[in-house]
Amino acid sequence: REWSKSLVDLTFHLFSEYGLIKLFRLDLLKLRRFLVIVQEAYHSENPYHNALHAADVTQAMYCYLQEPQLSESLTSCDILLGLLAAATHDLDHPGVNQTFLINTNHYLASLYQNTSVLENHHWKSAVSLLRESGLLSHFPSEDRQCLETRLGSLILATDISRQNEYLSEFRTRLDRAELHMNNSQDRHFILQMALKCADICNPCRPWHLCKLWSHKVTEEFFNQGDIERRLNLDVSILCDRNSNSVAKIQIGFISFVVEPLFVEWARFSDTPLSHVMLGHMTSNKFNWTHLPQKDLRGTTQSTFS
Repeated sequence: REWSKSLVDLTFHLFSEYGLIKLFRLDLLKLRRFLVIVQEAYHSENPYHNALHAADVTQAMYCYLQEPQLSESLTSCDILLGLLAAATHDLDHPGVNQTFLINTNHYLASLYQNTSVLENHHWKSAVSLLRESGLLSHFPSEDRQCLETRLGSLILATDISRQNEYLSEFRTRLDRAELHMNNSQDRHFILQMALKCADICNPCRPWHLCKLWSHKVTEEFFNQGDIERRLNLDVSILCDRNSNSVAKIQIGFISFVVEPLFVEWARFSDTPLSHVMLGHMTSNKFNWTHLPQKDLRGTTQSTFS
């Protein structure tokens, strides 16, 4: 599979392009080893939440980091964190959602007390691999702990169940013109929003890519539904292949999750890229709504985080 090393190669390249290796005195072998164990910690059998999704989100994050509002104000530490968070944001994802973990009394659900179960696990797994690789072992311990905490804050922002909380804060701060990119806390908040956008931006891509990713995520949802049925559990709302379709799920996802977020992002970052993304999103929503079923079928037959 051509993409099998894409997360390693892409992230290594971006670290190099931004000068992070030299600036933070990162050992090349430790960095490569860290990225390889990150890649391997993703489950390749997951149709959607695998290392290719992580590479896709990292690529999108890079695009947002390049936007003038961010590129002119982010520090090297912000960029390091943004790329690390994107690469590790779904680490060791089990291919089922939080509801499933809670309903099956999974140990992760009790460990994290049914709160942001997956996101806490992704964060703790990332910290574990950072420590195991020794990538940041030359940092003063206080700096290392601060970086690990901020990494967690970024990854936890991808919890889709807290979407409205982040979105309303974003909207309010834009309304009041309260976002100041010379303030480190505001920059961190924008990094959170950028990662949220990167995580769910597939409906903002050209139709052929949007369709491909949509079929992959739906396949994962329906796989979960099949397991729930076998276990005599209630089938989760998006996971029932008998009452749902890719188009129906995507129309709801775009309308209630993607569009509200990207409209606000375009207010913050009013650039050609934002307009292109909104244009793709509008046309993709139209396609899901109006195209005949035979044209909606993809080559592949699922949470949104």
